[in-house]
Amino acid sequence: MAFSYAGFKEKLDNEYDWPALYMFKFIVPRTSESGVKQLFPHTPLQSRKSRSGKYVSFTAKVVMDSSDAVIGVYKEAQKINGIIAL
Repeated sequence: MAFSYAGFKEKLDNEYDWPALYMFKFIVPRTSESGVKQLFPHTPLQSRKSRSGKYVSFTAKVVMDSSDAVIGVYKEAQKINGIIAL
């Protein structure tokens, strides 16, 4: 079942005055690290490996122009194998 972004868009628009600094947080298997890095090619990412070393969490703080731009990043992220968005 596909995620409906309509409610999320409304929440974003109520919470933020665009453009705004938005924080993305993702967890991926180590084999999918490059996919997250490609989402944010010009943004410094904070990363942290899990205790087992099987997963990596990423945090990116990016100035986004609109809720649609934020949703666009999440839609691209869905294509990454094993990704979890927080």
